[in-house]
Amino acid sequence: MRPNYSDKMVSDFLELGLSTEILNAVAELGFEKPTPVQATVIPKLLVEDRDIVCLAQTGTGKTAAFGLPALEYLDLENPATQVLVLCPTRELCRQISQDLGNYSKYRNGIRIVSVYGGAGIQGQIKELKNGAHIIVATPGRLLDLLKREAADISGISTLILDEADEMLNMGFKDELDAILEQAPEGRRSLLFSATLPKEVERIARSYMKDPEIVTVGQRNAGSENVEHFYYLIREEDRYAALKRIADYNPDIYAIVFCKTREETQKIADALQRDGYDADALHGDLSQAQRDHVMGRFKRKALHMLVATDVAARGIDVSNLSHVINYNLPQEIELYTHRSGRTGRADKNGVSIAIINQREKGKIRRIEDVIKKKFTRLPVPGAREICERQLSHLITEINNAEVRNDIYAFMPTINEMWGSLPKEELVKKMLSYEFNRFFDYYRKAKDLNIPEKEKKEKSKTEAAGGADRKGQQPSSGKKDRNTRDGNPGECEKGFVWLRLNLGYKNKVIPRDIISIMKACGIGKKSVGKIEIFNEFLYVAMKDSVADYARSQLNGATFDRRRLSASLLEK
Repeated sequence: MRPNYSDKMVSDFLELGLSTEILNAVAELGFEKPTPVQATVIPKLLVEDRDIVCLAQTGTGKTAAFGLPALEYLDLENPATQVLVLCPTRELCRQISQDLGNYSKYRNGIRIVSVYGGAGIQGQIKELKNGAHIIVATPGRLLDLLKREAADISGISTLILDEADEMLNMGFKDELDAILEQAPEGRRSLLFSATLPKEVERIARSYMKDPEIVTVGQRNAGSENVEHFYYLIREEDRYAALKRIADYNPDIYAIVFCKTREETQKIADALQRDGYDADALHGDLSQAQRDHVMGRFKRKALHMLVATDVAARGIDVSNLSHVINYNLPQEIELYTHRSGRTGRADKNGVSIAIINQREKGKIRRIEDVIKKKFTRLPVPGAREICERQLSHLITEINNAEVRNDIYAFMPTINEMWGSLPKEELVKKMLSYEFNRFFDYYRKAKDLNIPEKEKKEKSKTEAAGGADRKGQQPSSGKKDRNTRDGNPGECEKGFVWLRLNLGYKNKVIPRDIISIMKACGIGKKSVGKIEIFNEFLYVAMKDSVADYARSQLNGATFDRRRLSASLLEK
């Protein structure tokens, strides 16, 4: 592969060489000038015929970069499938299909079919039988359709892998290999990825013909439009800090990232109980539930969407104000995907991480990857939050439209308020709006960690580090008194399973092995075990992880009902 870090820029869509039909469609969508990835890639795809590996971040306009040239080259007189787009999630699959449909609005007769898991396969088979010039698919569902001979990719001229790194992170290696081996040799292959791990390079070497590497922006670098901040808190104050961030930003429109499906739902439920417009998006929801949640979020009926990394793939919202890392991701590269969801379309964005003392080192490692520095912010206190909320309300009132309808009610208003001094009226109106905040924050504690506590913590950690250089303490009870913990990196080929058992239940690793044996799971399928005070993590082989979760959920141990969830990779 020959790297080509192209800086070629085109200032207008008219200069790209696209047809009038396509240009009219993108103009209606509000496209004014191509993004860097579009300006770099589209001319290459229109005039050259070689394979391309494009490294560009999430939210940079990649769908138009590969979609517009693909639409230009379609032969509408040929009913066979000519373009195949593979992507990691059903949300992204549907979004790409919708975008391609919008781009081809004035090219009549183009049939685009999206196929993905979580939806009825018979309906998708019927659609494919009616013909598809372009198939947009998730790897698992497409492979199923190919085995049933319901899809035919033998005649494709263009194969596109979108977010290839994420497909591999999600465990689609075998499916991708099987699909790529069936694709015709004469095709053109395009691979788009935010990062270039070894598995992505392997695919490029094995299934592409001397691809040109086009890098738009620095590899793994964060968006220039995104500022990165972190709040340092005690673990037990994590949720309280999230609420303060939301209260300090009255116009917040954010995705809040959690590690597990279980925690995602728990945080969303808690936010709803506390009066916030929030909901959850995770893999346990049905397609209808996911569509309902996403519809509300896109309409801004929700101000905070609490999501796992996998569920958030394919969310196409260009005006997010914040991305909030309620938990930092296990894999540092995922932080780039998360933060890239804000700061789109030349707008500024904010990425926030809520961390405890043990996670400060991970912030430094992320900084090395994204080539940008985090700024530490103090957790807002009661006075700062109330001042921000007050300023926001006054601004909203000042900007309110005064309609003629109000004049019909002025006699009543004057009768009730006419004798009330202006200052007293203002106090009453603002108190009506703000008493809730005043009551909540009146006795609220300071969530910031005092310097004295930080120094003592550092000394403790240094002492612990000295122990780790020697022999591990014989009890092995790491972080026994903490309410939360990070299991760290999982072994290759394994995934973390979280159980609601911990040291307080007097559980030891031998008990976990016994529990697994009772479920029919052998010792070889069980890896590392990390036990904390209230819960534990056990590394399970990918092949048995889902089975283990289903068997353990609802089971009992020492008269305790078990709850099990998988940490998404």
